[in-house]
Amino acid sequence: MNGNGNGNGNGNGNVKGIGFGETELPHKQLEVLKKAVRLEWITIGFLAVTVFLVFLVMGNSQAMKAAWIEDLLSFIPALVFLVALHVARKKPTAKHPYGYHRSVGVGHLVAAVALVTMGTFLLVDSASGLITAEHPSIGSVELFGQVFWLGWLMMGVMALIALPPVFIGRVKMELARELHDKVLYADAAMNKADWMTAVGSIIGVGGIGLGLWWADSAAALFIAGSILWDGLKNMRAAVEDLMDARAMTFDDSKPHPIVNKVDEYLRSLDWVADAGSRARDQGHVFHIESFVVPLSRRTVSLADLEKAREGCIALDWKVEDIVLIPVTELPRVVQESQPARA
Repeated sequence: MNGNGNGNGNGNGNVKGIGFGETELPHKQLEVLKKAVRLEWITIGFLAVTVFLVFLVMGNSQAMKAAWIEDLLSFIPALVFLVALHVARKKPTAKHPYGYHRSVGVGHLVAAVALVTMGTFLLVDSASGLITAEHPSIGSVELFGQVFWLGWLMMGVMALIALPPVFIGRVKMELARELHDKVLYADAAMNKADWMTAVGSIIGVGGIGLGLWWADSAAALFIAGSILWDGLKNMRAAVEDLMDARAMTFDDSKPHPIVNKVDEYLRSLDWVADAGSRARDQGHVFHIESFVVPLSRRTVSLADLEKAREGCIALDWKVEDIVLIPVTELPRVVQESQPARA
């Protein structure tokens, strides 16, 4: 196991004994990790209050029911992040020589499957309400000696809980970038989109009040579609990572730049004619195989390889495990994945 035990990490310093498996996090990433954990506990607390309030005023509204289930589902990414983080910290063993970083990918897949399952269920349930022309009714409730239409309380609760997740999600998005954590990113994306669920519920309930019976089911259909889309998008990303697809950025928008950085560093060495790497995303960190073509008539020593390996590890804390392989020619799959060079 060629781990980052020396802990360089972009010159941010190192905190002994704390990190992901063999990787000891630089100070900056350690602080980010602590902040992410605090935010997830805050999220869980906020969701507990939200779920309770929405349940109290849910009534017979399909949109409110969908919003309530969406809030319940929002627990999953937060809990998965905390559990995966605990598992990923375990040291590699003979049975798990690559460590436990894949727990992040497994957790990502579990959360995605839950979203797809419930999104599909809600989509069918909401569509059936439209097809059968169900006319939901919203009654009245007595509060502080006054009789209110329950719809006002529904809309008031949804307006109250709409904005906090948006701001929390924006913060989590930046933390996910620093930690390269796709579970945290999925959670942040759900938080940022929560305002759409709240607005959809308000429109649905308001539509019932205006006599538009179909507005409630239509709003529920919109919420269900949003849940299903999030689930499918995350499921695809999780499956590709578990199948050792090319390492991507935390939001899966483009190939991760660390692979090119490693190749450029290796090509800069005076004994290397060419270099190319392939990397698999382990969860927070990468396992990289770098193929190096030595200059002709140049004898490559163990010292050369070890110095080159240490230089690669120093590039980024996510270079958890890197193997250098001297070859006479770069493998075809590595050549095809490299960007065009001038």
